[in-house]
Amino acid sequence: MESPRIIAGVARIVRDVGIAEELAQDALVAALEQWPERGVPDNPGAWLMTAAKHRAIDLVRRRERYARKLAEVGRDLESAPPHVDEPADPDAIDDDLLRLVFTACHPVLSAEARVALTLRLLGGLTTAEIARAVLTPEPTVAQRIVRAKRTLAAKGVAFEVPYGPDRDDRLGSVLEVIYLIFNEGYAATAGDDWLRPALCEDALRLARVLAGLMPKESEVHGLAALLELQASRSAARTGPTGEPVLLADQSRAHWNQMLIRRGFAALARARGAAEGALGPYALQAAIAACHAHAATYDDTDWRQIAALYALLVARVPSPVVELNRAVAVSLAEGPAAGLALVDAVAAEPALRDYHLLPSVRGDLLVRLGRSAEARVEFERAAALARNVRERELLLARAGEC
Repeated sequence: MESPRIIAGVARIVRDVGIAEELAQDALVAALEQWPERGVPDNPGAWLMTAAKHRAIDLVRRRERYARKLAEVGRDLESAPPHVDEPADPDAIDDDLLRLVFTACHPVLSAEARVALTLRLLGGLTTAEIARAVLTPEPTVAQRIVRAKRTLAAKGVAFEVPYGPDRDDRLGSVLEVIYLIFNEGYAATAGDDWLRPALCEDALRLARVLAGLMPKESEVHGLAALLELQASRSAARTGPTGEPVLLADQSRAHWNQMLIRRGFAALARARGAAEGALGPYALQAAIAACHAHAATYDDTDWRQIAALYALLVARVPSPVVELNRAVAVSLAEGPAAGLALVDAVAAEPALRDYHLLPSVRGDLLVRLGRSAEARVEFERAAALARNVRERELLLARAGEC
């Protein structure tokens, strides 16, 4: 949980995210060695950060250009009290985690490498989880992460605050990273838990800070709106024992009204800042807003949602978006219409191991009364699912068939 913050704090000292990750791991090892004997400190996160920063200062001292580095970094760090605020700058990114995101999203890296590296460093995701999130083979993702760290080090990329056009150039990758981190928390790729709330909270916090820093960027507000509205459902998405609860079965009394109001306000800001048509994140937020406006599942305006998905497909062609549109169309026009859209994208390579494809298809077949075929689809989806809770749900649906 603390690892991303430690990496961000240390990267600010050593100016190398690869080394920062190693120093953060060293601090975690020190905790494993010392805490069993001395006890867990009152503030474990602060202890870990201090331990990692001490190692960073030691590293700076050992470097060949000791005098210059110490003058720039070490002396200030040793003399300044903890948590000293920097001089205020209205255009500065005053959050180490956001600095880390923008550094990892440097233009010297490919877009794919930026996403993979930032998810690893900031989101704390494993290589397997990242591969699942971006629908890419695991060995490919592992290579991207290693090469990205080497490239940043070889190019001497500083742990810096980007300004002007440089910041704008990196914004798309930053938004994608925050979005993917939230998604991993909202529906965990693997493990025993359906939700990973810490990831959702980190992503939501980053989105809010970014929206405050970039008030004129429509898509920044669009992403913030989307995450607020999605997060509003979190308490209703699991049952008493942690099992997943599907949207149709959720108690909307458990939806967080404060987050919904924040989402509506952020969506209004996105629309106000938009120059022309809404971007992909704002369109997804508009879809989430349709759900939030409906008092019950049966009151949902599925035709409006299907229309918004059509706009989203036009802006961001993607088989996953097409799959989501098929669900909306099935509820607006009937399961046969939805199944035709699903079958049209079923051969897409990106969906080959995507468990939601057979899951959606199974649901549509159930609604068409084709239970035997549906059971096969649910069993296939369960075999592909790596989250324990999700697999149990899919097997239960197969059993119902």
